Amino acid sequence: MKLYLTGTDNKYAAEQTLLTLFPSERPEYPEGEPEGDRCEISVTRGGKYAVCTAKLVRGGEVYHGVARAGLDKMSDRDAEAHYNNRIVKLAFYRAALASGVKEPVWGCLTGVRPAKLMSAYLREGLSPRAARGQFMREYFVQPERAQLCLDAALYSERESAMLESRDVCLYVGIPFCPTRCAYCSFVSQSVEKSMKLVPRFLDALWQDIAATGKAVKRAGLRPVALYMGGGTPTTLNASQLDELCTRLADSFDLTHLREYTVEAGRPDTITRDKLEVLKNHGVRRVSVNPQTMSDSVLEAIGRRHTARDIVDALELVRSVGGFDVNMDLIAGLPTDTPEGFSATLTRVLELDPENVTVHTLSLKRGSTLTVNGAALPEAAEVGQMLSDALERLPAHGYEPYYLYRQKYMAGGFENVGWTKPGHESPYNICIMEELCGIISMGAGGSTKLVAPGKIKRFFAPKYPLEYINAADEICSGKERIIDFYGL
Repeated sequence: MKLYLTGTDNKYAAEQTLLTLFPSERPEYPEGEPEGDRCEISVTRGGKYAVCTAKLVRGGEVYHGVARAGLDKMSDRDAEAHYNNRIVKLAFYRAALASGVKEPVWGCLTGVRPAKLMSAYLREGLSPRAARGQFMREYFVQPERAQLCLDAALYSERESAMLESRDVCLYVGIPFCPTRCAYCSFVSQSVEKSMKLVPRFLDALWQDIAATGKAVKRAGLRPVALYMGGGTPTTLNASQLDELCTRLADSFDLTHLREYTVEAGRPDTITRDKLEVLKNHGVRRVSVNPQTMSDSVLEAIGRRHTARDIVDALELVRSVGGFDVNMDLIAGLPTDTPEGFSATLTRVLELDPENVTVHTLSLKRGSTLTVNGAALPEAAEVGQMLSDALERLPAHGYEPYYLYRQKYMAGGFENVGWTKPGHESPYNICIMEELCGIISMGAGGSTKLVAPGKIKRFFAPKYPLEYINAADEICSGKERIIDFYGL
């Protein structure tokens, strides 16, 4: 869609609203007089208000939206940016609804972390009920999504109260998988082609772990959660996993951990000897991620295992004992249907994991689904799948404890982590709500340093060879941890 901005350069707010309301379109900024299908966005300032008007032209028809904010609220640069974002989004949103666009379940919200907004209301002293009502009025969010946000915000507030000023979470990224899933843009090759890189990758990782451990100790930081993801960490063999866990224990003080998670993820990588290694090193939470319990959908997304393999892997995890289990599902996979998703959910509930994470399919650039243009369920069908989960998971004793949204997500919906009370993942809460620093090692990780009033991010290369070649630079960059925390 052509976008014309006057009196504002806030392309970000306009583009995020466009992606939410018109997901098949991409922004254009042509020169010259406005023409064709377009949205003209104009911001003006009067004596008391900043006013944004949006003129949306679709198929020759014209639709209007208006939003305003009091200048007295724009007391500093951050407040001014917040309200400018809000009025641009809201004016565009109102024009789109006037044109007949169906009201999204998340209203005019476009952000990744909606629960942070709910937490802000709670911290202002509003009761949970009042916070939920204010959230719905201000952002036009539908009741069931507002309740999701409130539940997640309450978990966030409880976790925040448990954290001390120097607490951090650790992340280790292992960028290998048995095969590449059709929705994934992270793993560049199957491990069959890149297995030769594993030893060199691990040598680089050992350097990274040592450098990170020294920086964390010098900064006086205390790890409270350790999360190993990827990729699929259990693509490594038992001996490699043993050395990895040993090096982590040698480099960090792990005595204060409240969570130690490893994404076993793919059932075709789970073996008894690997589980025994993890258990002996204090891992207490693993993922066994089916995404679907339909063999035909598994085939469509490039998995080389069956639903029976998932059940067998979970039985093996339970027989070793001592692990909380998370199971990931994805709504909106190719060839899936609301009925098929419901059958998957029924089977997962029978398996009774401690955590269930329900993702909405997000189309990533570079994924096979995006490149090949695969046929996918319609947004209304994805909505049915998520409504099914929203109804049935609470009925089986699960509570929503964290959530987030992504670009290019089917139907503009959300990802939600569900937990049985007392089995939540502190890491997931901390990273989604930005409650403390997340310090990354390995490939594809994002280090996010958090302190009052400031956040700093830096990223590791996501592909194995890139990571290996950047090892020296990655290790020297760990000094930024010490600099950030003022030592």
